Amino acid sequence: MNPDTPLQLLGGITAREFMRDYWQKKPLLVRQAIPGFESPISPDELAGLALEEEIESRLVIEHGERPWELRRGPFAEDAFAELPERDWTLLVQAVDQFVPEVAELLEEFKFLPKWRIDDVMVSFAAPGGGVGPHFDNYDVFLLQGFGSRRWQIGQMCDSDSPTLQHADLKILAEFVKTEEWVLEPGDMLYLPPLLAHCGTAEDDCMTYSVGFRAPSAAEVLTHFTDFLGQFLPDEERYSDADAQPTSDPTQIQRDSLDRLKALLTEHMSDERLLMTWFGQFMTEPRYPELIAGTEIDEDNLLASLEDGAVLIRNPSARLAWSEVGEDLVLFASGQSRLLSASLRELLKLVCAADALHIDNLGPWLADDEGRNLVVELVKQGSLEFADE
Repeated sequence: MNPDTPLQLLGGITAREFMRDYWQKKPLLVRQAIPGFESPISPDELAGLALEEEIESRLVIEHGERPWELRRGPFAEDAFAELPERDWTLLVQAVDQFVPEVAELLEEFKFLPKWRIDDVMVSFAAPGGGVGPHFDNYDVFLLQGFGSRRWQIGQMCDSDSPTLQHADLKILAEFVKTEEWVLEPGDMLYLPPLLAHCGTAEDDCMTYSVGFRAPSAAEVLTHFTDFLGQFLPDEERYSDADAQPTSDPTQIQRDSLDRLKALLTEHMSDERLLMTWFGQFMTEPRYPELIAGTEIDEDNLLASLEDGAVLIRNPSARLAWSEVGEDLVLFASGQSRLLSASLRELLKLVCAADALHIDNLGPWLADDEGRNLVVELVKQGSLEFADE
């Protein structure tokens, strides 16, 4: 994608302009970001997803058994018939993993790294429905599916911003409105992290929320050090072979801290390990239990492809690739595989293609390493046959 091509999705500005002026800086309202947009799923279909055990869903009822009552799915079929006429919201996570037409919406966001996108959450709200004023720690694009929703934005927040005493929802105790708009189908609002916002349904409405993965510093440090620890021998420890005699045996000297920092820096700055961990971490699937592989050998895979079989990415899988020194690494659903630089185009194909078949895989199937990679991805579950 040319970063200097004006995009309808961004209101006619280019991806370069958006990243420079708006991304993680300020909101952007785009009228008719997707002209004539029609919701790929209906409210009844969304409610049907909320009945499924493997799908994450929530109901927020503003005036339920207690203020801002939160109920978690899966729900029984009669759960929605018992709801009040207004002031409630159904939220269903990762709808893109279960409805291909919703996944297609992500094609509009190719100007952003695919591995940064978390999921497409879809919400249905009765009139007056919402989840209260709050802020997110990640970027979000809010695309109106049908009906109308009033969005208000307010102040920038942080972890010290006061919230209501609620066990499950972080609703702001103070919300200072600065702007508001009513979004119609096809309209979209981009919000950067930490910006207070509040959405309220004007009528029955659906909103598509494209959210992004943004690991916290605490997550990065905790997970990376756990990963790093797997590669460090027990005998590698803090040492002070060059220490001088101490005048006060109870004092921790500054040079001791310098040695500790050197020990940490030596390992924390290992770019190969850091990239390996980061790629695995950012491609971990939201629902790993849905990544189920197929036992198959090379001969059977080749025969299937030659008979016209098509491979697609498992909707729950996440794929990315990177360079590590002179080699390449493929990250597939939380796992990594080191590969030779000659497979660059195959990695791009595997990560980006809608479908893999004999026509686009053909040249790579004659290569031992390339053929083995495709087989392993099918066995691991990141790739699956289209008719499964």
